[in-house]
Amino acid sequence: MAFLEETFVVDNLPQPERSYDLLPEGWYDATITKADVGQTKAGTGTKIDVRYDITGPTQQGRVIFGSLNIRNASVEAERIGREQLGELMRAIGLQRVQDSDELIGGNVCIKIRIKKASAKDIANGYTQDRNEIAGWKAIGGSTPAMPKAPGSASAAPASASAKPPWAK
Repeated sequence: MAFLEETFVVDNLPQPERSYDLLPEGWYDATITKADVGQTKAGTGTKIDVRYDITGPTQQGRVIFGSLNIRNASVEAERIGREQLGELMRAIGLQRVQDSDELIGGNVCIKIRIKKASAKDIANGYTQDRNEIAGWKAIGGSTPAMPKAPGSASAAPASASAKPPWAK
């Protein structure tokens, strides 16, 4: 037993202002704040568990989690997971990823949808509908410029006489 050095009364403690209600379907700007590598539920593959903190345009402060299969006994599950990882990397402007921490801090627009609980979900203990991530794109809808890979030829410099489009 360890004494807390004071008495806590539940009525005097703050209540969280967060909601656990489903997020409405749609596109949300988010920042990746955590990316951990772990085993799949079956223990036969590897996944990246990603935490996204919503930054706007609504639902700021809400959090959603997603997983990306990077190795899986199912060829199809692995293909889909790697496709999703590629979509995420393109959206945040990463050419290469060797460590899941390289994803942290990435700003991305994520598409959230509501997944209805299926009979299989219910059999596995998930009795309620839940949010899932259905897509990624760069914030603002454009793909960020990819950094050049080391050793690749760089683009030719622009002509010194070329004017930017806004200059007359």
